[in-house]
Amino acid sequence: MKVASFTISGTASYGIVTDKGVIDAGKRLKATPTLKALLTKGSLDALKKLASETPDYALADVALLPTVPDPDKIFCIGVNYATHLAESGHPTPAHPMIFTRFANSQVGHGQPMIRPLESERFDYEGEMAVIIGKAGRRISREAALGHVAGYACYNDGSIRDWQRHTSQFAPGKNFAGTGGFGPWMVTTDELTDVTKQTLITRLNGVEVQKAPISDLVFDVQALIAYCSTFTELVPGDVIVTGTTGGVGAYRTPPLWMKGGDTVEIEISGIGILSNPVKDEGSVAATRAA
Repeated sequence: MKVASFTISGTASYGIVTDKGVIDAGKRLKATPTLKALLTKGSLDALKKLASETPDYALADVALLPTVPDPDKIFCIGVNYATHLAESGHPTPAHPMIFTRFANSQVGHGQPMIRPLESERFDYEGEMAVIIGKAGRRISREAALGHVAGYACYNDGSIRDWQRHTSQFAPGKNFAGTGGFGPWMVTTDELTDVTKQTLITRLNGVEVQKAPISDLVFDVQALIAYCSTFTELVPGDVIVTGTTGGVGAYRTPPLWMKGGDTVEIEISGIGILSNPVKDEGSVAATRAA
C-alpha cells in the first residue's frame, strides 16, 4: 500500500493512495486518527482491509503532509554512501554518524522548501526514509526488518554554512521548511528487498544524484540495530538513511538551491517527492499579500 498523511478542507487525516484516488482511513478508523496512532496500535492489517473501498478524494484535491507529521524521533544518518564519503573526504566511519531533525522542520510533497534569510547555501540531499512500525529496544540485525512499516522519499535539505559552524550538524539541518518527506509510505509487503531500488535526485529536471540503495555503508538492518541500542524505537519513528554523492556543496562551482527551483527525489518502487524552493522573504511577502 501507499499510505499518505494529508489535509482536506483544513482537516488532517491519512489514508491509502490508489490509482483512483485517496481512501480516507482517518475518517473510517476513528480509534486511530493519524498514521502514527495506527502504527502504535499495530493496525496496518485494519488499514489493508480498506484498500478495495471507493476513494473519497482525488489525489489532486488533498494537500499532502510529511508522511509521519508527528514522529517521536527523527534520526538522520550522515555520510552513509561510499560516493558521498569520497567527495566529502571523510573516512569510512566505524559506527553510523547520527544527528537529529525536528518534526517542525519538515514539509510534505508539493509544499515549498524554504531557503532561510541567513544563508544562500541551501543544499539538496536525496535519501530514503525508514518508518518504524513496531517498537523495540536492542533489536538484533536478524529481527530488524520486522520492525519496519515502510519506506518513503526524503530530502534532507541542508544549510551548509550553519551545518559547519561546529562538528554538530543540528543547526544546519533544522531551519523551518528545509526537509521534504513524502509523498507517501510504501509498506514493506510491496518492497521485500529495498536494496534493489534506485535513488535519483533532480534539480530543475537535471539529474544530480543517482545510486542504488545497496550502496549504503550501513544498511537498514544495521541502522535499526544501532539506534535501538541507545534508545527505544517506537512506531512512527523515522530513520533517514543518508545521501549519495553529487550534493551541491562539493560541485565546482557549488550548486545551491534557490527560490524558483524545483527539486525531486525519486526512489524506484516508492515514488517521487517534489518540492518547489522558495526564499524566506518571498514566502513572507506572499502571506502578507
